Amino acid sequence: MTEWDLRKLQILRTLRERGTVTATAKALHMTPSAVSQQLTNLAAQLGVPLLEAHGRRVRLTDAARLVLRHTEPVFEQLECTDAALAAYAQGEAGEVRVGAFSTAVPALVVPAVRSLRATHPGVTVRVREAEAAEAYDLLSAGEVDLALSLAAEAPSAADPRFTRLPLLTDPLDIALPPDHPLATAPELTLTDLAAEPWIFGGSGPWSDITRRACESAGFSPHQGHSASGWTAILAMVEAGMGVALVPRMVAARREGVLMRELGADRPVRHVVAAVRKGAEKGAAVGRVLEALQAAAGPASGVTRG
Repeated sequence: MTEWDLRKLQILRTLRERGTVTATAKALHMTPSAVSQQLTNLAAQLGVPLLEAHGRRVRLTDAARLVLRHTEPVFEQLECTDAALAAYAQGEAGEVRVGAFSTAVPALVVPAVRSLRATHPGVTVRVREAEAAEAYDLLSAGEVDLALSLAAEAPSAADPRFTRLPLLTDPLDIALPPDHPLATAPELTLTDLAAEPWIFGGSGPWSDITRRACESAGFSPHQGHSASGWTAILAMVEAGMGVALVPRMVAARREGVLMRELGADRPVRHVVAAVRKGAEKGAAVGRVLEALQAAAGPASGVTRG
């Protein structure tokens, strides 16, 4: 099989465009003798004459034109490759795999993806839902490029494996049935609800968050019912079976549930993004981080971290 030398083919292609060896040499910043030598070598390599005398000049042979006709798509593809690499380097293209906990997907990831589609359509985001702590395991294993997690479930900010960026502070509101005696109280605190049956999961991050919030307010919550999905939790609240803490960024809401802000002892959770150390310098990853930070501002009325 013939070995193709793209540099020599480029010289031949330029000669076709410029018409003379001198003009070709000038365009390619070469000497005329170097141009002639390279084309002589290419003809020997291909085993066909590429130039023929035409008065005091040379012109391409039919074989040379055949070669260029069939190699033109190669040059086109190389141009496309150069453009794609330039776009990738500038953050205009690339694929970023994001691991995110369930409530972060509709509140942060989806708005970020919508924004990127409008501003950087070449950047593809692939989403994998994962528990807050699991997202870091996926990140460490290289299965995702960016993790959205809760600061309380994340490794220390001093962990040398990751770079963490605060995204937002998500207040926790209290879900009450509309006919609850405290539904119209001018101000509501967690301690006002210490005697209530609480609805939260038997284990996992949300169980820990609820217990920690109540214990910080001075009481241990009585778990009246156990559920991990917001649909089930809010349905039980609506039925008057108990009360529940609900992150403000949770998209799920029910008409029969009253959401109240808490007062002085209002608990919050901190949402962070993380990448493997050094990956934040990647252009496509940087675009996704920027879009997530932009989405974090108006996300469900929460505040930036």
